[in-house]
Amino acid sequence: MAQVTSFLSSTTARRLAAIGIVLLAAGGLSACKTFDSAGGDESLTTGSLGAAERRDGPSLKAAAAAARRWKRDPKDIRAGLEYARQLELLDQKDEQIAVLKKLVSLHPGDMDLRARLGRAMLKAGRSVQAEGVFRAMVQGGRRDWKTLNALGSALAAQGRFAEARAQYALALKASPDNPKVVNNIALSHILEGNPARAEQLLRKALASPKGRNETRIRQNLALALGLQGRFREARYVASQDLSPAEVEANMAYLRRMLGGSADTWKKLQNG
Repeated sequence: MAQVTSFLSSTTARRLAAIGIVLLAAGGLSACKTFDSAGGDESLTTGSLGAAERRDGPSLKAAAAAARRWKRDPKDIRAGLEYARQLELLDQKDEQIAVLKKLVSLHPGDMDLRARLGRAMLKAGRSVQAEGVFRAMVQGGRRDWKTLNALGSALAAQGRFAEARAQYALALKASPDNPKVVNNIALSHILEGNPARAEQLLRKALASPKGRNETRIRQNLALALGLQGRFREARYVASQDLSPAEVEANMAYLRRMLGGSADTWKKLQNG
């Protein structure tokens, strides 16, 4: 069978890293290629808002109203988080981060606020700043698996994969066999050009009771298989969660990402 590892050049790895990191907590192309920076807890990513509220679309009017409510009392955490959420919906990441920084400065002991700030920085591509936030939390005694996992994601976003895996290992000590952490370790191997090792880890995660229903993990397994040239298997795994059109979109994405010629792509698909 043909192997794709040799085609996973440093340029391709950087491209994968860029896409994966941009989509840290927001989902990936058809649900794959994403690190789980928030431990898989959406309430930590979105501010404990209900599902119906999270479906709200961007609205300048809603953002303006939220801004007025928060500016009346900048210490109001709930009002500040709602304003930050509206700014995120409008893709105003710098403004969102500024609001969260202000909230943290007014409530320096609130570690949940710090975690939200760190994740917002990650989603905005500010991985170095996010590392600083999460590292300070760890050094301050916050050594739960979600914080260690988030610190690992900040390091992975900078291409510091060995350091990231060291933090993920600590996260696994705090939460043994956590499939979300195992998923992140696997992705770090993918980005280093070792999809075979990633496959082993992702299969392990999917075999666990907590991981068997994790769509993201299954789609990352499809990615690892595709990167090894095992496209029939990749299609089968991806099709368990995605529509035929989404599966083909992912296969087309892999073709563009690998940058192979038509002949190379045909050989890989038939290998």
